[in-house]
Amino acid sequence: MKGFLYLEDGSIYEGKIFGKKGIAIGEIVFNTAMTGYQETLTDPSYAGQIINMTYPNIGNYGTNKFDMESNKVYAKGLVVKNLCNIPSNYKSEESLEEFLNKMNVVGIYGVDTRSITKKIRSTGTMRCVISDKEMKREDIESTMNSYHWDKNFVQMVSRKSMERINGNGHRVGIIDFGIKKNIIEKFKELNCDITLLPYNATLEEIDKLKLDGVFLSNGPGDPKSLLETVEVVKKLIVKYPTFGICLGHQIISLALGADTYKMKYGHRGGNHGVYDIEKDKAFITSQNHSYAVDMESIKDKNIIITHTNLNDNTVEGIKHKYLPVFSVQFHPEGSPGPEDTDYLFHRFMKNIEINKISKSA
Repeated sequence: MKGFLYLEDGSIYEGKIFGKKGIAIGEIVFNTAMTGYQETLTDPSYAGQIINMTYPNIGNYGTNKFDMESNKVYAKGLVVKNLCNIPSNYKSEESLEEFLNKMNVVGIYGVDTRSITKKIRSTGTMRCVISDKEMKREDIESTMNSYHWDKNFVQMVSRKSMERINGNGHRVGIIDFGIKKNIIEKFKELNCDITLLPYNATLEEIDKLKLDGVFLSNGPGDPKSLLETVEVVKKLIVKYPTFGICLGHQIISLALGADTYKMKYGHRGGNHGVYDIEKDKAFITSQNHSYAVDMESIKDKNIIITHTNLNDNTVEGIKHKYLPVFSVQFHPEGSPGPEDTDYLFHRFMKNIEINKISKSA
């Protein structure tokens, strides 16, 4: 079936619809990963976004129940150049098209994804529409205007109530802003006694759990839309060893007095170089974010920059000078290494152990 991709700058791309038939509206972004399209689609951090994959062949290995990062697709749509509908992989259970159709997600293929990526890089992310019908300009604009940039996507993707996952190790509270399954699996591997909390959990609710440490997860959208949570985190970080990833990193930075800003087109993919200043070592990382911490705003805030991006020198990690608090912008659980940055989870465990010893002394 013929399909159309309409960009906010007036560009029109003609291709073919796959997955659900109909219309999708969202913010178009590009992802540079060569694999991992199922994990990308089911990452809650992509809520409200239409993903343009830069790698030309997508769908080659199909989809399966093991590679889900959540229980559904949170992306609004998918844009690919070449779609493979005859996947070849021993784990494959259904094709990408069958998967999108089951998840009610609209996709378009047969378009020039390189051209789209170059537009996003020069213009920045923008609203777009995927449609299975040709649309008039006024209808396109009306449809695009129904997309709200300032929507509280975290409220949509965060769990609604607490959940306990029993373990024999440290008691870790995880504040869920749109957490990926693999992050929870990392804490399970460390035998942590886990309590998953909604994004709007109060300090009183958290204190009742008698935790050893607090983790702030990834999630979608602007960290400044969560100022009430930032106020809670300001109090948490002086009481508990704290670790944050992605949106959690940005929230910790705001709580420490730094500032954040929206990037022109963000970082998305599994091949982003990051420099660990303390280790004097570079790592390849998985990333997905539209916002970053302002490096200038960190000055005189008792914050040490621990990681920087090797492409644009943006802040990729921080720690507090005196408190057992640190965070990274990238996804250490994303495993592009595949275990190169697991040391960050072990650092969090060590901070908890040191804090326990100091309390008992």
